[in-house]
Amino acid sequence: MQFALVIFLLAFLPNLVLTLTAPPNLPAGALLLWMLVVGALCSMVGYVLSGALLRPLSRLQREVEGGELATHGDDPAEILALRRAFTDLLDRLGTEQMRRNAFMATLVHDLKTPLIAAGHLTQALATLPLPEAERREVGAQMQAETTRLLALVQQMADAHRFEREDVLVQTAPTDLRVLLDGVARRVQPQAEWGGITLSVSGHGHAPADASALERAVTNLTENAIRYARSQVELHVTPQGVVVADDGPGLSASLEQLAQPFTSQATTIAGQQYTAGTAGLGLFIARRIAEAHGGELNYVYYPHRLPPAPSPAVPFLAAPPPPPISLLPTLFTLVLPEVTP
Repeated sequence: MQFALVIFLLAFLPNLVLTLTAPPNLPAGALLLWMLVVGALCSMVGYVLSGALLRPLSRLQREVEGGELATHGDDPAEILALRRAFTDLLDRLGTEQMRRNAFMATLVHDLKTPLIAAGHLTQALATLPLPEAERREVGAQMQAETTRLLALVQQMADAHRFEREDVLVQTAPTDLRVLLDGVARRVQPQAEWGGITLSVSGHGHAPADASALERAVTNLTENAIRYARSQVELHVTPQGVVVADDGPGLSASLEQLAQPFTSQATTIAGQQYTAGTAGLGLFIARRIAEAHGGELNYVYYPHRLPPAPSPAVPFLAAPPPPPISLLPTLFTLVLPEVTP
């Protein structure tokens, strides 16, 4: 209506000025009739032109309200640009809504098991006349379930944080060997319980967010302990941090498994992720490495054996350095600017 009024005024005001400046000998009735005719014509022009000009915008409004946008060949360039902007906005809103739904579904699914177990253990302590030794055992199981529950909550919070494209980390000079030693101390009970030998080697410093990098290394180390047969190794190398184990390796590629909790394919920081929630820990480690300007690499050597010693040959260059680890499964958190 306002657009039609503007067109009416633009067409009517010049005629009004001409009428008011007309010679005084013209009959007043004729001038009044002329003004009425011109006003009616200007009103019709304003209504028709505004409808024609605003028709693509009104159609876009109806489509946005209905949540379904389509391309029309008669749309002007401005409306096409606005339609693309609305399409991108609706896609982002839909993706965020699906992430939220997947997050809630994952939260309910993964937290249910430790909560149910803790509830049963609490009921056993409260209702059964257990001997002291069994009470201590039940208490230890409750503590284990609580630890598992807290770890799940922390992992989901980290995944929700690092799902954003613009992840910011506060870097400072970090002793990577000290960081690996701290991770090893925390996961040592888990390794001993599984009969896994855990070792740390190497020295180096790098600008890093120590807490975020520690979370990434912890995720990789816990995964290694979970699937290793007998050995897990943590190394500081000139490339960054290596977590190696003698387990069977990943069941699929790193790109397929390092997934956020989404119910359909999505793009985060230019990286395409398919649907799934299986590799939440790997996804967090990967995003932390990318936030530091590095990357997460994975290699697997299915039948790796120690290299046989080669005979010394004179007048040749020095032999290549030995591999970082002889274990078959290696994850490398590549970091920039690693110094000894």
